[in-house]
Amino acid sequence: MSNRLPPAWAKHLKTQPPAKAAPPKAAPPKAKPQARPPRAQADDMLLRQALELQKLDQLPEAEELCHRVLARTREHPLALYILGTLGLDFDDELSIKYLARAVTQEPNNPYYRLTLGETYLKVGDYLPAIRHLQRACELKPDLLEALCGLAQAYAKFDKADMALPIYEKALRIDHYHPQARMGLADTLVSLGRMDEAAACLTENIARRLNVPGAYNTLVGIRKFSTEPPELKSILDELANPAISADEPYGLHLAAGKVLNDLGRYGEAMDHFLKAKTFRTLDFDIESYRRWVDSLIGLFDAGLLASKAGYGNPSEAPVFVLGMPRSGTTLTEQICSSHPYVHGAGELTKLGRIAASIGLKGEPGQTFGWTVKSMTIQQSHALAEEYLSNLRLYSPTAPRIIDKLPHNFELIGLIAILFPNARFIHCKRDAIDNCLSCFFSDLKKGLDYSYDLGTLGLAYREYERLMRHWHSILPGRIFENRYEELISDQEGQSRRLIDHLGLTWDDACLRFFDKAGSVRTISRWQVRQPVYKSSVKRWKNYENRIQPLIDALGDLAVL
Repeated sequence: MSNRLPPAWAKHLKTQPPAKAAPPKAAPPKAKPQARPPRAQADDMLLRQALELQKLDQLPEAEELCHRVLARTREHPLALYILGTLGLDFDDELSIKYLARAVTQEPNNPYYRLTLGETYLKVGDYLPAIRHLQRACELKPDLLEALCGLAQAYAKFDKADMALPIYEKALRIDHYHPQARMGLADTLVSLGRMDEAAACLTENIARRLNVPGAYNTLVGIRKFSTEPPELKSILDELANPAISADEPYGLHLAAGKVLNDLGRYGEAMDHFLKAKTFRTLDFDIESYRRWVDSLIGLFDAGLLASKAGYGNPSEAPVFVLGMPRSGTTLTEQICSSHPYVHGAGELTKLGRIAASIGLKGEPGQTFGWTVKSMTIQQSHALAEEYLSNLRLYSPTAPRIIDKLPHNFELIGLIAILFPNARFIHCKRDAIDNCLSCFFSDLKKGLDYSYDLGTLGLAYREYERLMRHWHSILPGRIFENRYEELISDQEGQSRRLIDHLGLTWDDACLRFFDKAGSVRTISRWQVRQPVYKSSVKRWKNYENRIQPLIDALGDLAVL
């Protein structure tokens, strides 16, 4: 996306038109086209150079040229657009500001709308993403990227039923468009329409459309008791000498999943280990440890006492949190089966607020200053910013769940902004939890899961931070152990609903019948009744996971 060059460039970067044949003598003479002003020509030249530098990945140099254009031509839309694309993956919030300014200058440019909408989608701000992507589709109805982005935004915004016709429209334009076909299959899975999803994925594989992704999703919506033909096909793909560098990762994960189902654990582990060799471990455990130290040092009992009465007293926010693959999706599904609870999924808003006040990134001497100096009015504004975003998912539900697992890092901030919020901490056997992370394709930013030893060390930091939160917020955090939920579903479910301050409803026992979409990698599992096969699963791999056991230390209960 960062190198997309919209056709709008042709409008801004004009070249001399080719010479035309002389008109007939009878025709009236045509006026000569006006030459572009010297400043506009200079801007064009600089922006051409900026584009070339961007293609060469010389981003600071490209940025400097764009700023030179803006210094003499304020709000130049194309300079703003390029600056917006340069910031993607480095500072998405700043990119949004530049792209929004470009859209303000040229509101009818579908490519500016597309990139702004995609960036909002990337950061998890789905309503503005929908607005800009919808407008891009109106301006250019055959813009497939905008159609796919709009469908994805609706699906992420818990409106998967609205995503389906948009994907279908895209496929009427290009029946074999990879992004549209994979998006359609994912949406069908989210809605629980597994047979239709499987048919779509099988056709994708036959047409050679995102083969690793298609296989990974296909094997994830079934549990295998006998060897399926897909396993041989996956292994044949891996043995193909023409396989591209980006394909083995997903194929190895798919093979590992099937082999795990079949109880062929040694072969499964071979594939899971091989898969992770195709990912780069970009996680600094020492830096993360320093950050956890800083959070513990900042959010102490004294700070919370000094901020009593701050924030918003709403009881609507419910935070289901813990390590990924600890049972957060199952917990949300059980709770949101209650008529007074809405599950909003994994929201990014809180993390964006935390970043805006300096709680993300490498801590320095000024870490936490914004929190310490926060006024009651500022706390009201931050709480309202989060709450207004939460209410987009359900304007009237008495309880709304945000189940982003890593919100466990921000419990101290939440306690200040929402003194009446409920916390549900999902906890699972440490080795099982880590192994499930290792077997999964977790989101970007969770790359500690690529290495067993690093995974164990990251888990220890999570455990250390949670002990701190329990110590300064006694009685506020409900401990929801996965193993207890599995062994005593009704009893633990009743305790969950009681923690939410609600009366019991039997619908919570049939969470797997709940209508609506599920938007996480657990989407097949949570449509099944509670099963016990994931408890102590690590025993099947005990002789292959010593680096994880060593890293966990006393947290590994053997």
